Amino acid sequence: MGTDTVSLHHELKEKISQIVTGLRNLRDEGQFNEPNLDGTAGDYVSFDSWEWPQGVGLYGIAQLWLQTGDAEARSILENWYEKQLSRGLPPQNVNTTAPMLALSILWQQTRDPRWEPVLDDWANRLIAEAPRTTSGGFQHDVSDKINNGELWDDTLFMLALFLASYGQASGRKDLIDEAKFQFLVHTHYLCEPETGLWFHGWTFDGNHNFARARWARGNSWISAGILDLIDLADLDAATRRYLLWVVKAQLSSLIDYQTTNGTWHTLVDDPTSYEEISATSAIGYALLKGYRLGLGPESWKTAGQKALHAVLGNIDSNGVVQQVSYGTRMGHDLEFYKNIPLHPTGYGQSMALLCLVEALNHIVE
Repeated sequence: MGTDTVSLHHELKEKISQIVTGLRNLRDEGQFNEPNLDGTAGDYVSFDSWEWPQGVGLYGIAQLWLQTGDAEARSILENWYEKQLSRGLPPQNVNTTAPMLALSILWQQTRDPRWEPVLDDWANRLIAEAPRTTSGGFQHDVSDKINNGELWDDTLFMLALFLASYGQASGRKDLIDEAKFQFLVHTHYLCEPETGLWFHGWTFDGNHNFARARWARGNSWISAGILDLIDLADLDAATRRYLLWVVKAQLSSLIDYQTTNGTWHTLVDDPTSYEEISATSAIGYALLKGYRLGLGPESWKTAGQKALHAVLGNIDSNGVVQQVSYGTRMGHDLEFYKNIPLHPTGYGQSMALLCLVEALNHIVE
């Protein structure tokens, strides 16, 4: 490897280690008060909590383990799940499903008998009991709110990827088929045909896309999610072909909105909204991965590398990813998204981790 390549490789490995440390050290400092429907306190920051930000964070650690064989990453996963299961799991909803994705990967690789009953019970209850909209898409209910008749793009990353992953690991085609259906029905209601970009949500109460927000992190759930779906489960040729076209159209459009800094604004098409690093990380990850898979031109790699450098520039000395928008509810006007506060999160750590680990694949030895 050349000097520059060696330097980048060293920086990536160092930053990856720092990000994992930063993720594990996240703590809720009481800035946000978000009680759950059952009256318990909601903790969407601390690593030692079963919620969707932590679930996405664990997925990043699982991918680090899969891609690099990092033994510490496996140990972190096993210790986290052992501790959480000894406490007992929270009520099931879309967001509390997120930690099941990394657990399904852990079980697929190890076949540890501790994990299968938990995964099987959770998947069976989702199929049988989880609320659905009239379309059959899962209603985006979360720990502190019932969202009647609503589809959110977040659902695909938090829930559908788990069904695909566990379906593949357990040989259950019914779960893979359900995951495919969820991606297809959400595409129908949330993807904007004119641009390929995605709206944050849809409601059957009035049949509209709320603020028609082309929210950056929501778009990044899709770009990263579709490309990971094809790795997590064997899709039939038609579904694979269709979803790859969906993500290619989206990424081609997203490139047009990348800033000179390599980032994306929290509202993709609104340059007055702040630049946001969790979305930049996941979109950069998808561009680099998509280029590696031969789905896009050289411009995808160039844009992905610009995003990578923006991400590297937003990791502080403690390994904490900065400029990350806090958990985002459905906005009824665009100003809502511009006012979401910035705060370190598990998903910010994880999405940066995905981007950096993917970047290792692009270093030519």
